[in-house]
Amino acid sequence: QVQLVESGGGLVQAGGSLKLSCAASGSIVNLNVMGWYRQAPGKQRERVATITTGGSTYYADSVKGRFTISGDNAKNTVYLQMNSLKPEDTAVYYCLAHALASGTFASTNYWGQGTQVTVSS
Repeated sequence: QVQLVESGGGLVQAGGSLKLSCAASGSIVNLNVMGWYRQAPGKQRERVATITTGGSTYYADSVKGRFTISGDNAKNTVYLQMNSLKPEDTAVYYCLAHALASGTFASTNYWGQGTQVTVSS
């Protein structure tokens, strides 16, 4: 009922930058939170950054000062500007939308397909 399409991943050198985008579409009644998680091989999925429709943000300690999350409420789109990238940022990045879909009782999580970010040293 809610679809997320991500873009912007790629291969960059340490110290470089990437900007990820994620657009949500579908029968959305209320989009509460959008954000980004990442998962490196053999590791648990980690919350990177989230933003509410009201503009409240969360950042993992590991990315504070380097990553910036922003959103466009009118387009149901979230962005993640990643600067000063480090090899440890290498992971598959997944977009999350926590949303209430039409015809459902409660908000649930919806996930994008993931986009690979690789940072070389």
